[in-house]
Amino acid sequence: MYAVGVAGTTLVARSAAASSVDTGVAALDRLIELAARAGRFQVHLALAPAEPEAEVDAAGAELGRSLLPLLSVAGARGHGVGTMATDEALATVVLEVSGRPLVVANVDLASSHVGGLESDLAVRFLNALATVAGLTIHVRLVEGEESAHVVDAIFKALGVALADACTVIQD
Repeated sequence: MYAVGVAGTTLVARSAAASSVDTGVAALDRLIELAARAGRFQVHLALAPAEPEAEVDAAGAELGRSLLPLLSVAGARGHGVGTMATDEALATVVLEVSGRPLVVANVDLASSHVGGLESDLAVRFLNALATVAGLTIHVRLVEGEESAHVVDAIFKALGVALADACTVIQD
């Protein structure tokens, strides 16, 4: 299903270091870097060149694979919430490691074309991430008109929610 070759991926939690993302889709690179910065992840992701839609799927899948060890470590919270804004847009992402991959949104992400892609970048990425990491992801748009701001807010909220889910709870 996700056939694009991965040249290399690393993910470090609780890091303020800069990320380096090269998926071949500049708009997606920027969104993943926004999510990483908001969630305090350091992400190094490089994909071998392919068609843009395949690269979006592969990036979501690879990020999901990289998150699995952090989400499944003993004591990891396993669920998270993030609310972030970009200009007039305010979005909340709630997620859970459920083993039942699903993305639910109250906003039509399919109409938010980003980076000139024919298909929707956000939907493809989130579905691939949810499938590989076994996540149920709920996206709620509280406010927002400009589609670029909406997608930015969603990805930033996703980063915060993922960081929350990866947090190890000490007894």
